[in-house]
Amino acid sequence: MKSLLVSILFVSSLSTFGQQPAAEVVSVTKIWDQAKHNAFTDLTRFKNLLVCSFREAESHLGSDGQIRVLISSSGNNWVEQALVAEKGVDLRDAKLSSASEDLLVMTLSGANDNGAKTLQGRQPRVATSTDIKYWSPPVKALASGDALGRPSWNDSDKKYYGVASNRHPLTGGPKPEAEWSSKLYSSLDGKVWQLAAELKVPGQPSEATIRFKPDGTGVILMRREGGDRRGVIGTAKAPYREWTWTPIPFPLIGPNFIILPDGSMVAGTLVVGPRFGLFKMTDTTFEPLIPLPSGGDCAFPGFVWHDGNLHVTYHSSHEGPTAIYYAKVKLPWLKTP
Repeated sequence: MKSLLVSILFVSSLSTFGQQPAAEVVSVTKIWDQAKHNAFTDLTRFKNLLVCSFREAESHLGSDGQIRVLISSSGNNWVEQALVAEKGVDLRDAKLSSASEDLLVMTLSGANDNGAKTLQGRQPRVATSTDIKYWSPPVKALASGDALGRPSWNDSDKKYYGVASNRHPLTGGPKPEAEWSSKLYSSLDGKVWQLAAELKVPGQPSEATIRFKPDGTGVILMRREGGDRRGVIGTAKAPYREWTWTPIPFPLIGPNFIILPDGSMVAGTLVVGPRFGLFKMTDTTFEPLIPLPSGGDCAFPGFVWHDGNLHVTYHSSHEGPTAIYYAKVKLPWLKTP
């Protein structure tokens, strides 16, 4: 009954897509389809360039993944810049963050699946670059079984923060335990991470993105894979040990969001269909904004705000094999010089 109610709320909320001129898709371009499966993007701006990372592999699971890095000055043309790999390891979910123009940090997950269709083990990795082209070899971080979500730099206390989830056990039994753990970690350099807080979120918390408002308030958007599966939004003031959690009406898959110059927030996730859509988000609400061309295996977006446009990367299989797409979106409510 709970899952049925969640589905009804999800479909009902999505019926408002396109009814309000709150956003305009300026352009959508396929920018990469060279591997059999191209997915799980992130996007940042570093040294005046758009930088997109994603996984290349034979399939969604069951093959060794490598991380491809593309760059573009404007989004109109994309150039291969780097390939990050680790022999015998499936590299996944590469996320990009930086505190300055001196160092770009890539956090990613290293899985050992031995050709299976389910992950047999995982541990976060960290790689860094000063020029986007040359990357340090991925180095293990945190603990076996952890998956570090998209981290962000907090200018208020000069630290990176990221949310890690851990399934107990990841595999090795007939099914996972009823609850998984979720913890907040901090880092001065993006390489060495320390426990900042335990996040007591029920319902198998997993993928999460954390961002920080100008006043230092932390905001987390988190997927939950158990219970009623509804995603949650969390907020906290420094030192980020006490979080307030608000459930949204429906599940999330590959959630990400961005805090815009006026303080408003836009998120992206998989929606029913399936397809990929953008949502307008507050500390306690999550409302449909606009869908993007997509279908099948899709979502996992990256976001950058630049030159009066929301730049978005995501993967989708609506035109064939899963490929990487790049979109420019206008947000009429956001007036910038």
